[in-house]
Amino acid sequence: MNDPVMGGTHRMQSNDRSGAARDIPQDRARISEDSIRRHLIEQIARRSRTTADQIDSDRPLEEFGLASRDAVAIAGELEQMLGRSLPATLVWEHPTIDKLSVALASGADLAPAASAAPAAPSVPSAAPSADEPIAVVGIGCRFPGGDRDLTGPADYWRFLTGRGDAIREVPDGRWDPFDDGSPEVGDLLAKTTRLGGFLDDVAEFDAQFFGITPREAAVMDPQQRLVLEVAWEAFEHAGIGPASLRGSRTGVFVGVSAPEYGAFTASDPAALEPFTATGAALSIIANRLSYLLDLRGPSMIVDTACSSSLVSTHLAVQALRRARPTWRSRAA
Repeated sequence: MNDPVMGGTHRMQSNDRSGAARDIPQDRARISEDSIRRHLIEQIARRSRTTADQIDSDRPLEEFGLASRDAVAIAGELEQMLGRSLPATLVWEHPTIDKLSVALASGADLAPAASAAPAAPSVPSAAPSADEPIAVVGIGCRFPGGDRDLTGPADYWRFLTGRGDAIREVPDGRWDPFDDGSPEVGDLLAKTTRLGGFLDDVAEFDAQFFGITPREAAVMDPQQRLVLEVAWEAFEHAGIGPASLRGSRTGVFVGVSAPEYGAFTASDPAALEPFTATGAALSIIANRLSYLLDLRGPSMIVDTACSSSLVSTHLAVQALRRARPTWRSRAA
């Protein structure tokens, strides 16, 4: 499932507006596991433009290159097949054909656990204080370091205390895609300063690790890739397994103020494709992390120019102080 859409707890409404689905006896829902599995294999093969014999029922559904609209459509078809309402997050809660088939054949209530009303505390808790201390438990970072990239808080601190210089000449080949060989462009590049803060490996990205197809990764704003990598490093620094947050009310607040990639990708209409929209949208910088880890708290970017990171951190702190104790926030 390629375009990142936050999972939620709203139930999928049946496509049948006549009310017939509600009138079907519950026994109809007891379709065999094998029948459901065959149906899913056929639908996924059709939507991923492959053959049924190439569909491995134990592989994660996201590996078949389905978009979120395909996942929602499949959930709607299953509603009609089973004659009962299903949550729109169905394929996220049961991420393989085998797991989904078992869950559907059981006839159990498939509403996500996170949608259940929280149990009332035995002792009423006091409202959080406006100055409640907030703990920073993990940090990830990626900064220009002159001849190398700074890849962690310890590395960054040593660089600062050692009075390092992060400025250097533009890396070889970095501007080649902008040079069409014309005298006009050559003259423009010659007049442009070649000094700045540059990351060395901005084009390097392990798309497979993050469940992103190479085709989609090729048109992603580098900021999207960096947030995924740095957030993962922050989890490692904190000693938190990212999978442990799946389905939690964890918020993602990211300060962003560089929209150049959208203008760059839109400059060549012939190169536009379906993934271009999500690849260039600033909102997706935060949403990709929420989608990857199935985080169900707020997911937003903040653009207040130079203060973007500070304001996003401020909003994350406010969210923690105002929300229930089960909330967590991440700021970048």
